[in-house]
Amino acid sequence: MATARKRFDNPALKSWEEADLHLKEIAEIDIQLQTIEAGMNLKISDTKLAAEMEAKPLQDRKEKLSLEIKDFAEDHKCEFAGKTKNLNFGKCGFRQSTKILISKIASCIAALKAKGLTDCIKSKEEVNKDILRTKSDDVIASVGARKKVEDVFWLEPDYEKLK
Repeated sequence: MATARKRFDNPALKSWEEADLHLKEIAEIDIQLQTIEAGMNLKISDTKLAAEMEAKPLQDRKEKLSLEIKDFAEDHKCEFAGKTKNLNFGKCGFRQSTKILISKIASCIAALKAKGLTDCIKSKEEVNKDILRTKSDDVIASVGARKKVEDVFWLEPDYEKLK
């Protein structure tokens, strides 16, 4: 929910020179914020790298242990009562997995369409507002949309002049 913009009886700025000084201050604040964000990103990167290096041996050990259990389970599959083997510290087992492998997506989609299997094809419909914006107001209204035109304020500090 957008808040309504308030007008003050006595504007804070009295001249374009004051507005220009405000732009200068905004540019200086942006530079300080960028410096703070850059420092934060460096700290985050260093922390991520340290965590990855600390976790790597544990991940490698976990992978090795999992592979050893898998190899043992495959060799002793006949000892399973069903598809799962319950152990003291967990369970392991086999489950059936079915995958669909498609070599050429375009030809597969064409074949599905030709066979009337369109329910096997995903499609996402959405309005292309960029193209709709170029249509006449009558066309826009006829499809249940409307065009909203407004003047939107913007500002752009000149960072080069601060250097």
